[in-house]
Amino acid sequence: MQLLTISLRLSAQKAILLQTNLTLLMYPYKDLFAFTKNVFLAMGCPQEDAQVATTVLLSADLRGVDSHGVARLTGYVRLWEAGRINAKPNVRIVHETPSTATVDGDGGLGLVVAPIAMQIAIDKAKQVGSGWVSVKNSNHYGIAGYHAMMALEHDMIGISMTNASPLVAPTNSLKRLLGTNPIAVAIPAKNEPPMVADFATTTAANGKLEILQRKNLDAPLGWIQDKNGVTTPNAHELKDGGALLPLGGDREHGSHKGYCLGSIVDIFSAVLSGANYGPWVPPFVSFLPVPSDPVGEGIGHFFGAMRVDAFRPADDFKTHMDNWITTFRNAPAVEGEKVLIPGDPEREIQFSRLNEGVPLLEPVVKDLKEVAEKLGVAFIE
Repeated sequence: MQLLTISLRLSAQKAILLQTNLTLLMYPYKDLFAFTKNVFLAMGCPQEDAQVATTVLLSADLRGVDSHGVARLTGYVRLWEAGRINAKPNVRIVHETPSTATVDGDGGLGLVVAPIAMQIAIDKAKQVGSGWVSVKNSNHYGIAGYHAMMALEHDMIGISMTNASPLVAPTNSLKRLLGTNPIAVAIPAKNEPPMVADFATTTAANGKLEILQRKNLDAPLGWIQDKNGVTTPNAHELKDGGALLPLGGDREHGSHKGYCLGSIVDIFSAVLSGANYGPWVPPFVSFLPVPSDPVGEGIGHFFGAMRVDAFRPADDFKTHMDNWITTFRNAPAVEGEKVLIPGDPEREIQFSRLNEGVPLLEPVVKDLKEVAEKLGVAFIE
């Protein structure tokens, strides 16, 4: 481990989050992996499930989505302590056709349930061209992109989405009814890296807000509204009855479209599967009560896998995807910038972090050390 002071300027949005000098603690990926796996084992997860859960969780840290990586490990532990996570779930299909399935996650870690469900979608696609799986009775599943990317090695397009606890006010609403409800789509290419779009249907994911709160920084206008529906820079406003805003921020900038996207995710993930939807989705944090009048079981996900050769020869498609990617990447750009392909920044960060280590904020490290002591797990030397 070593101390690292950095000043990061990544994009217009991330610059607001990170354009201050920070002292971070750096940990080798393999050490972080071993520690995280031992925590899941201490929770009672079988070896294979602990391995999968760790791989999925740390994929977020590797790709630079720090809000959804090991920083959330303590949250999973607290949910397990509260009896809201089943460490040894019987994940099973409860309804299916040749191309579709509904999966019951049995209250398991979403980090474990989701890869099983995505694999079912892939297996169905191998047989009939496409596979579609809706999941109920699960928990938070990490980053959406990991699951969508599982399809890439099979020359398939992968789709992943999940609903989440209600922190988002639909356009014109004062009440929080939707989650940040991300969507991920992974598309293979031939010689170029795949295109991987992974995004929340809000102006900013709640995890970015949590990072601002840890740093005691303001949020950009358009991220949050207060309890009266007025946009505010106060990153702590959710604690006072405020809400995150759909993608677009306000109607003039298309928030009704972000509201539509979040609604689609909620319906595909939960109304379709029998999970809780809208304001009934259980919160990720253990200290908030689960709704007493549930309309379903747990959190819901939705996955899709489509064989490229169900539409045209895979090699032809991937050759044209290379052409698509290079055309966009080489487009004339505004001064000082370049045109990115979805997935480019995350891929570059992953290469760096595998070689140089994963940076963690000191408050995150403090939480991890407390969990390690509580569960009798050795922390990283």
